[in-house]
Amino acid sequence: MRLILLGPPGSGKGTQAQRLIHRYGIIQLSTGEMLRAAVAAQTPVGLKAKDIMAGGGLVPDEVVVGIISDRLDQPDAANGFILDGFPRTVPQAEALDDLLKKKRLKLDAVIELRVNESALLQRVETRAAETRARGEEVRVDDTPEVLVKRLASYRTLTEPLIHYYSERRKLLTVDGMMTVEHVTHEIGRILTAIGAVEPKAHKKPAAKAVGQKASKSAKKASVGAGKAAKASLKAPKKASAKKQVKKRAARAASGARKRLAAGAGKAARKAPKKAGKRRA
Repeated sequence: MRLILLGPPGSGKGTQAQRLIHRYGIIQLSTGEMLRAAVAAQTPVGLKAKDIMAGGGLVPDEVVVGIISDRLDQPDAANGFILDGFPRTVPQAEALDDLLKKKRLKLDAVIELRVNESALLQRVETRAAETRARGEEVRVDDTPEVLVKRLASYRTLTEPLIHYYSERRKLLTVDGMMTVEHVTHEIGRILTAIGAVEPKAHKKPAAKAVGQKASKSAKKASVGAGKAAKASLKAPKKASAKKQVKKRAARAASGARKRLAAGAGKAARKAPKKAGKRRA
């Protein structure tokens, strides 16, 4: 994913850039940081920039583009990037397009955070008043006067980029006056809609798994119920068989007692006759 964030000072570009970096594992390309890193590494482009800055001059676009080119060749840029502070002008945007074309890279989107400038001024005034109320010193670059100048510079130099990228169907506008969370959500929704990022996996698979588990449980319950039903059907039969055995045993015992009693009666009747014969 390769993005550019546009918006006037105070529109929240820095906050949203950090959120995109953490969420999608991309890097932030800050021209200021890249210039300092190139100078420290003493790369050919960095040495050229060092000489220009030492003389108090502004680093020309071709030098900045050269530094960006070197940075894009590093492995951590493979997943994508957000450009911070570049491009600021239409000529810089054209130079960036040429660079990306040479590297066979595609810019996915330019996201404009549109804000109300009067609301931005009010925010700065409120923040400055709160800082003074705490007895702290207000930052030089965080005053209404400085913001007015920065906004004027943005309108003159950078605002034409909105038309430039709109013509190339790269511009996507987000209401920067929403809460931070809402802006983040809207950016994510837009990036998903244009196919710059994969849509989040819905919880359908989980629901399906739950359904499968429920189905298995139902099957187990059904099998268990069937076994119980069979057992309940078998139980009366077994109980009936036991009763029949008991009845048969009782009848056999009763018959045996009757036979014993009959034998004893016969023996008693015969005994007196034998005794009489002996006396005679």
